[in-house]
Amino acid sequence: LEFDLATNLVGQPLVRQQVIKGLREFLENPNPVKPLVMSFHGSTGTGKTYVSSMLIRYLFQRGLQSPYVHHFSPIVHFPHAELIEQYKESLKHWVQGNLTNCGRSAFLFDEMDKMHPGLIDVIVPFLGPSWVVYGTNYRKAIFIFISNAGGEQINNVTLALWHARKDREEISLQDLEPAISKAVFENPQSGFWKSGIINEHLIDFVVPFLPLKHHHVKQCVISELVQQGLEVRPGVVQEVADSILYFPEEEKLFSSTGCKTVASRISFFF
Repeated sequence: LEFDLATNLVGQPLVRQQVIKGLREFLENPNPVKPLVMSFHGSTGTGKTYVSSMLIRYLFQRGLQSPYVHHFSPIVHFPHAELIEQYKESLKHWVQGNLTNCGRSAFLFDEMDKMHPGLIDVIVPFLGPSWVVYGTNYRKAIFIFISNAGGEQINNVTLALWHARKDREEISLQDLEPAISKAVFENPQSGFWKSGIINEHLIDFVVPFLPLKHHHVKQCVISELVQQGLEVRPGVVQEVADSILYFPEEEKLFSSTGCKTVASRISFFF
């Protein structure tokens, strides 16, 4: 996994550092005091879903198809605000039932920025340091929250540091944490709003995904060409990377969609 992140995850040194540290400490401990809880934040196309699916692929034999991996999307699973009480009951029973089947289960919560405030709190009892909850020992489970919330703030901090002549690779977690906290945990529109998950400090690792620059997008284009078995032509790599929008307007430093649209753009050239 460490090698795969180093070679295939483009432009995210903080992510590699945080994820490997978190997983290593957790998996090497035969008796963890609580489940591993990570929260991924960043704008579209920066690698949040890619990293979470990569982790799952290494941890579970059938990856995302494993019966012990559970993926929730608010738009698919919890679309109606008026049914929130029903959703709470279902989610609690679902998590509890699956942890009873396998204490090493993994739960992925996608698009936390679209989650109804208050809903996620039903899983608080499963995230803390108790030995047993509802008759189940659940401390070896993994919970990953994925969110675009905080992406704009991460981008702004990265841009401000660039203006202050601080290299992107030098950015630390401490540089970004206040901005993420304000955007995600203190935002009434966020799924984490007034959540016990935040109040009880149950997130072990907040993982920021930085905006990607032009040369990172080129790396994504090359990877995608190789993956599709297509010839890596420098002209095509350059054209695909140039066809993506960059911000801010004056400097055009960072890709507006990260690497998200790379695959679809390549199809125009072949």
